Amino acid sequence: MTIRVALVDDQELVRVGLAMVVDATDDIQIVLQAADGAEAVARLAETTVDVVLMDVQMPRLDGVEATRLVTARENAPKVIVLTTFDLDEYAFAGLRAGASGFLLKDASADEVLHAIRAVHAGDSVLAPSTTRRMLDHLPTARAGHEASPLLQRLTARERDVLLEIAHGHSNAETAQRLFLSEATVKTHVAHLLAKLEVRDRVQAVIFAYENGLVRPG
Repeated sequence: MTIRVALVDDQELVRVGLAMVVDATDDIQIVLQAADGAEAVARLAETTVDVVLMDVQMPRLDGVEATRLVTARENAPKVIVLTTFDLDEYAFAGLRAGASGFLLKDASADEVLHAIRAVHAGDSVLAPSTTRRMLDHLPTARAGHEASPLLQRLTARERDVLLEIAHGHSNAETAQRLFLSEATVKTHVAHLLAKLEVRDRVQAVIFAYENGLVRPG
């Protein structure tokens, strides 16, 4: 099955470089290119795409707002935001807007291809160590804030697994800490993502912090 990809960046040189990387594969195809967020939002409404590589700093409509609009749609594609600096404010804003991960613009060809395949498979493009650093930038629930009723859908074990994810632990680490098999952890992760109505681990972490289930530190 071919993965259909959109490239969104105001720098033509970046788009050309990414297209060359993707065109060298047999399982990924560029089906759309756009020079800014506004163009991307309009064209993605008419084109079926699996994964979007989205620059965050663009004219007319930036990548953060474009990501928010695109991921809010039914059957939305997965979005990977492209940023110049590791874990900068734009990357975090993109993740909170619904992106499944981020890549540096100087990422290697292998890293780009791995990221596309990973998010298409339902994973996120964030290492556990990156997740831990991300937590310091997330707002926690305000005093008196009522937690989402979606949390009540989780079983006790699914809540345990969510706590582990929210603290940046991998599936293997979670399995060891909870005395479960890694396959069982993966099953719990799939169930809790569905129950919380989030697409991936990144959004699950953000959900947990914004609803006061866990706090930094």
